[in-house]
Amino acid sequence: MKMIEPNFRPTRRAVLTAALGIGVLAALPGVARAGTGGANGSLAFDGDALLSAGGTLSTSTDGGATWSERALPGRVLALATHRDRPGRVVAGLAEGGVGFSEDGGATWRVGTAGLPDGAVNAVAIGSRDPDLIYAAIPGDGLYKSEDAGESWTLAMDRPWLDEAERDPLALVSVDLDTGMGGIWIYAGTETGLTRVPDCFCRWQDVQPGNAMDALVAGDAPPPENPLPAGEPVLSLASSPSSPERLYAALPSGLWASRDGGVVWTQIVEESASAVAVHPEDETYVAAIVGDALKLSRDSGMTWTAAAAK
Repeated sequence: MKMIEPNFRPTRRAVLTAALGIGVLAALPGVARAGTGGANGSLAFDGDALLSAGGTLSTSTDGGATWSERALPGRVLALATHRDRPGRVVAGLAEGGVGFSEDGGATWRVGTAGLPDGAVNAVAIGSRDPDLIYAAIPGDGLYKSEDAGESWTLAMDRPWLDEAERDPLALVSVDLDTGMGGIWIYAGTETGLTRVPDCFCRWQDVQPGNAMDALVAGDAPPPENPLPAGEPVLSLASSPSSPERLYAALPSGLWASRDGGVVWTQIVEESASAVAVHPEDETYVAAIVGDALKLSRDSGMTWTAAAAK
């Protein structure tokens, strides 16, 4: 297992701002989210196994009744898995780099080649390609790897929302016909939700219609019932079994959409910090609500508390 070594290479953003004579801007205050410590953690399903990670990786194969713990290559800020590659777990690390496991978290390697220094606070795996990985670096941008983390390149600058660049706090790749080539990358930020087709032509508001309509129209119609304005979107989840169904964790609660994010309904009113959905059953949802891990087998209509880890 390769552990992260500290180094002092400046980020791409720092180099650009220094070259312009602007200096490096101070980072915005961090937003509390899953994986940043305390009782909360990042969530994912690896097949039927439920994974919860922060300082350690906890796994449950019996619906949260019992748990086992495994070591991690660092403190985890985000998790991602893929239906077509059982056992593969991708972890965004607070100390920098992306952790990869091919055996459900028993052993790990860390990929850093081409990534700037800094925490990786959001990760996603391409919905059609388990070797295509996305990673968000605060203050820098969205990076991608097409070789399962062996090398990385810049895919897109950070989204521009409310007159400023915003860091993605959550990512998910969604296979929808409305995306260019059929794929959207959704990003939750400190001020709301945005998305980009996997051509990486432009970040766009979530709205009715397809990606080309949005590009041609410019100012397209807004969503009919969007997520609450100005709230951080801390976690996003979608199931390959029903990709148009999305779940989002916000300080105001847990929200669900059945149409790719155009119309949202609040399904939990207590603050939520992480959400995951089973890859073969879009009605099986796990969420961190308050400080408790809760499970639903009916798309969030009813919930039960998982056993303490």
